[in-house]
Order: sequence, then structure tokens, then C-alpha cells
Amino acid sequence: MTPRLASKLTIHGDGLGGAIRHEATVPAILGIDTARATPSGPVAVDQRAPPCVLRRATLQHRLLGLADIVAVTVTVAIVLNVGEHRALLLALAMPLVIIPFKIAGLYDRDELRLVKSTLDEVPALMQLTALFAVGVAIAKWLVEQGTLGGDQIAGLWVGAFAAIVACRALSRWLAARLSAVERCLVIGELERAQRIRERLASSSARATVVASVLLAAEDLEGPEGSDDIRRLVRELEVDRIVIAPSTSDETGVVGPIRVAKAAGVRVSVLPRMFEVVGSAVEFDDVDGMTMLGIRSFGLSQSSRLLKRGFDLAATSIGMLLAAPIMVTIAIAIWLDSPGPILFRQVRVGRDGRHFLIFKFRSMVNDAEAQKDRLRAHNEAGAGLFKIAEDPRITRVGGFLRRTSLDELPQIFNVVRGEMSLVGPRPLVVDEDAQVLGLDRSRLHLTPGMTGPWQVLGHRVPMREMVGIDYLYVANWSLWLDVKILLRTVRHVARHTNL
Repeated sequence: MTPRLASKLTIHGDGLGGAIRHEATVPAILGIDTARATPSGPVAVDQRAPPCVLRRATLQHRLLGLADIVAVTVTVAIVLNVGEHRALLLALAMPLVIIPFKIAGLYDRDELRLVKSTLDEVPALMQLTALFAVGVAIAKWLVEQGTLGGDQIAGLWVGAFAAIVACRALSRWLAARLSAVERCLVIGELERAQRIRERLASSSARATVVASVLLAAEDLEGPEGSDDIRRLVRELEVDRIVIAPSTSDETGVVGPIRVAKAAGVRVSVLPRMFEVVGSAVEFDDVDGMTMLGIRSFGLSQSSRLLKRGFDLAATSIGMLLAAPIMVTIAIAIWLDSPGPILFRQVRVGRDGRHFLIFKFRSMVNDAEAQKDRLRAHNEAGAGLFKIAEDPRITRVGGFLRRTSLDELPQIFNVVRGEMSLVGPRPLVVDEDAQVLGLDRSRLHLTPGMTGPWQVLGHRVPMREMVGIDYLYVANWSLWLDVKILLRTVRHVARHTNL
């Protein structure tokens, strides 16, 4: 490794079994000869993946394939009664899943991702299992007299979809337990590397940043830069290189990407422009030149109607199911401490309109009067007020907050149209006053009972929360709302309070 490059390397946390922060010690720790001569002639670049990367990919592929086979076998065996031709129909059913799934990239996408989420595949799985059900109906007609009824085709579709989602989620859980934590090397500024490390620690990704290196384009010129990165990958047992450029200028990104790919490991890029445009983009090929089509900010009229219809349908069911729980909670609050059962507070809603939010009271009756006295203990950063062990919380209130049951009365806000099931966080008036300029575009959507900030797993400061809300608005889809609701249920089940 060149002295110039070695001086820009930082080992993080468990990079070599300890918290090593002195860049100057890196060459000695790795046993790197900083005076090594540059090769005099062209050297063949070995771009094969390290064995650990190949083992992880092989395990993931095999477990996903096995999950799909088991799911299909169980579904066909339960839904259909095909007598002596059952084995033949099962043999024909396997390719109807494996081949379309492979074509759709559902066995390869995990290699590209740090977070292996089955939820993100659900729209594609719904479409592909519908094709599977039709394919089985055709295969049944070919191998045996008679056709499948509409109820059997529907049963195949729903059964295969549910079984495949469940089996894939189980296979990913098993793969995570059987595989070591993915070790990442960040090429980028130390501050961005630390941010990536913190996000990985708080997410469901089984990955950690073990080192970071700040590289300029000139550091990667010639074979020496590639050799240095490959040696780092080998010495630190890196599985993935994460490129976090400080600029979107392609001249500052292309070099690190090519070097990272040449090292044979998985490569992820953290492009800064997606902090503004979000992920809802269309890749447009203009005669070999790739362009990104970015949709307009906000929701169309039809999307607003779809979101509102979903809210009303879901809250109607939710109110019926939650009614006994809400009555029980109301009695417990009344017995626990003096004061009203419901807590009402002015919040800022869509387009800056004020409304009263409803919650079950979880604090003593004079909690607002005590807020200034406790402001020095605030843990949520500038703009927000949160204390982990808030002395104003009652006994029943502590349970309600841990389980998020204090939020249930917001169902009435949803019915009244003041809130949505999922949306930006509804801020109190003094917090909203700190959101300025273009950041106020978060108010384009109706605030939600839950949102992307609810399932992060850690407290975020005001500035970061505003950015998260902005990206939610920029990327909205009905399936995004469903995913956030499902992740909120998982979050509440783990008793993690934000």
C-alpha cells in the first residue's frame, strides 16, 4: 500500500478486533510494505469474489430456492387433489416458479442489498404467483382430464403467495443466522462512513463498517490503487465496499466503482442526489445514454383518493377490533391517576392547518407545566423534546407508551380526515416553527399515526426527521404505506419505544 493511501485509512471498531483510530499505525497492523515497488508491466486483474462472499451468496441462493420449492409443493398438495398424476403435476409446477423467479431476479437481488427484505418483494411475488396459478391450471389440463375451477385457481394463487412469502422470510432469517456479519469498507469521507455505520447498527442489516478510506481520483490511477484496495479487502476480510462520494460528479465516482468491482466483492453506492429525489425514479435509455426520470413531488388527485379510501377501510376494521381494548385502557387510566382520560394537543396538519390530536393520557395532569423544568434532560436533539425516563409518566402511561397503545385514539383523527394511518410526523406548533423553507413541503401530505420515522429504531433529530418525511412524500405508494404499517406492528411487538 502506498504511504499516501495508508495515511487516509481509518479502522473502525471491530475492524481488527479493537477500536483502532490511528491512521499512521495501519500499515504496520496490516503488515503492509509501504515501500513496495509499482509493477513494471501490465498485470492481469483477478476480479473473482473472495471465498467468503461466494459462500454467503451460495447459501442465500440455495435457501431461497429451497423455500420456493417447499412452498409450491405444500400448496399444490393441499389445494389440488390430482390422484395418480400428483407427482407429475408437482414436477411441472417447480419450473413454473423457479424459472420466472430467476428471470425476475428474485434469487440475485440479495447480493446487491444490505437489507434483505421479503416485504420489498411482495408486489412482484403477487404477480408471479398469479402466473404460477394459471400455469398449473394449464399443466393440469395437459396431464389429466378436466380443468380447475375458479376457486381452485384462486386457492393456488393465494396459497402459493402466502406460503412463498412465509418460506422466503424464514429462509432469510436462517441465512442471517448461518452467515457471519457482512464486513464493509467505506470509500468516502470519515463523517459519512460513521453515518453509514450508525445506520447499519440501527437497521435490520447484518452488516458493519470495519474501515473507511478517503480516496481521490488520483489515488486510483494505474494498477497500484487497485492493488491497494484488493489487499485491504483481503487483509480486513471485507465482503462489501460501500462508496459514499461527497459529490455527484461522475468523475469522482466512476474510479472508486471500477476499483471496487475489480476487487471482486459486492459494491453499494450512496449517491447524494437520492437524498433529494428519492428512489421513485424511472431509468430511461436514450440511445445508450441513461437518464433518470423523476416524478413530480406530491400526490395526484387519484392517489389522494386511493390513500383516503385505504385509511377509511382500515380504520373501520381497526375500530371494531380495538373497541374492547380502548374501553379497558380508559378504565385503567381513570383508576390510576386523576385527570381526563384523553390528552388533546394542538398539532400542525396538512398545508399548515392546526388540529387537535387525541391520545390516551400517559402523563400526570400538569405535564406541560413541568416541561420547561425538564428541558435540560432532552435526548431528542434540537427541535424535539423526548426523555427516555420521563418522571411525568404515570404507571399505566408507561405501559401504554411501551406498547404504543396511547396512540389508539388517533383513529378518530383519521376518520375525521385530520390524520392518515401513515404520513409525516404531526409536530406541535413550536416544533413546526423551526421547519423552514423548502423543508415545509413535508406538509404536502396529511400527517400520520405512524411513519418512516416510527420504525427507525432510534431517535432522530429534527433536521433528519424532516428529510425522512420529505423522502416519504417523494416516494409515496400504497404499498409503501402497507410496508410501514407492517413494520410498525413488528416494532410495537418488540416493545421498542421511540
